[in-house]
Amino acid sequence: MDLLVIEDEAVLGKALQRGLSDSHHECTWVRNGKKGLDLGLSQRFDAIILDLLLPDMEGLQVLDSLRTRGVQTPVLVLTALGSVENRVRGLKSGADDYLVKPFAFPELTARLEALSRRSSFRPSMTHTVGPLTLDMTTRRASRGDREIELSPTEFTVLEYLMRFAGQVVTRKMLSQHVWDDDWDGTTNVIDVHINRLRNKIDRGFDVPLIQTVRGHGYVLRAAEPSAL
Repeated sequence: MDLLVIEDEAVLGKALQRGLSDSHHECTWVRNGKKGLDLGLSQRFDAIILDLLLPDMEGLQVLDSLRTRGVQTPVLVLTALGSVENRVRGLKSGADDYLVKPFAFPELTARLEALSRRSSFRPSMTHTVGPLTLDMTTRRASRGDREIELSPTEFTVLEYLMRFAGQVVTRKMLSQHVWDDDWDGTTNVIDVHINRLRNKIDRGFDVPLIQTVRGHGYVLRAAEPSAL
């Protein structure tokens, strides 16, 4: 299985990553909820192991955001909060299973395998907004019959805009997603990449898909709105 572990405790996170890898699973481990949410939204996983007590974003917030945005990847909540009330809350929030710390590693792997057997879900690897299509597997983009060549950064920026199609994506959101917040806001690097995308996606077409919302950021729409 291809697994995502969202766990802030370093010792446990490393142990899970090592143990799952030794059990012949692919394992991606992150230590904060926001990064975990970003990966859960943008990449395909067979299951997610989610801690609830995360420092930047509570695990239930991550879970709620995943489910609200249509991600149905099986989620196993792994937490020290073991009361019946907490279990019920987690399951009602969209968790598929609940395991309380401390736990036995064989039980964890058995539960993950059971989740995999029960779930036939495979997330869509294609984003489509109007005439624009982005294939996450082949990393190809096209608008109608025109294929569009994108650099790795352009691809990442476009994928993020398409994921939030119709919604304003702020410059801060882009900086966190694409540059891991290593952008201080003083350079025009975001503007440069947006302009390059516009030249590749909108040039030659009557309807622009990427638009600027002054003072806020950018929005990708399937059709040009009457007013922003």
